[in-house]
Amino acid sequence: MWRGRSGSEKQEGPHPTLSRKRERALEEEVEMSAEMLARLIAQAEDEGAAMVTLRALAEEASEMGAERVLDRLGLSDPGARRDIGELRELLGAWRDAKTSARNAVIGWVVRILLAVLLMGLAVRFGLSDLVRG
Repeated sequence: MWRGRSGSEKQEGPHPTLSRKRERALEEEVEMSAEMLARLIAQAEDEGAAMVTLRALAEEASEMGAERVLDRLGLSDPGARRDIGELRELLGAWRDAKTSARNAVIGWVVRILLAVLLMGLAVRFGLSDLVRG
């Protein structure tokens, strides 16, 4: 789950910046990992290991891997959640500022084009004497 542009509304589904191709590749990778884990657990169970033990082992390994990744990314400290939230808010504000700036530039370009069009119409209809004073 990710936060929307204003930071308050939560959006369901994948993050919007992931391309469809990258999203599909990640889904396939997760599916392959899940299938591999299921095969390994089935193999170990066939060789005499208890299912409960195997599931506990997989869960502990997953937690350790996640903790290792968070530690390598520098996100293992207690304030990391708050830091990520602040970064998302900052990124949302940046996107809003870019949108506002783009809309302002487009607005000014449209105004200038309309002014040029009006001046052209004034010259075309012989109203240029009124413009000169």
